Amino acid sequence: MNISKVKIIDIPDFIDHRGGMSFIQNDLLPFDIKRVFYIYNVPKTSIRGGHAHIEHLTLLVALNGSFVIDLIDTDQKKLTVRLEGPNKGLFVPNMVWHEVRNFSDHAICLVLASDIHKEEDYIRDFNTFLNA
Repeated sequence: MNISKVKIIDIPDFIDHRGGMSFIQNDLLPFDIKRVFYIYNVPKTSIRGGHAHIEHLTLLVALNGSFVIDLIDTDQKKLTVRLEGPNKGLFVPNMVWHEVRNFSDHAICLVLASDIHKEEDYIRDFNTFLNA
């Protein structure tokens, strides 16, 4: 998989005197949502992710705060993206290694996935990933 398939997706937001509202629905994404989870209370020095998916596709959104995502493909092309704010999502295709780091205080990372959790879909060893 080529890292060029990684992309920022604009999430519609509506802001008025009452506050903001954003929404994500299947027609905004290159996949149908089958699983939703979120990551929070991450210590500043911790790294989340550290894997690639064989088939699953994901979208990461900074619901609160900010964090950095380092991505690399099997050709060792690299990309680093900082997410902050709930109106942008990062689409991560399959076969792209990703690590999430540098979480700000109170950061919440929402993850939307194309399938339910299947451990056999994960590649958790970087060298195995590069040789895939």
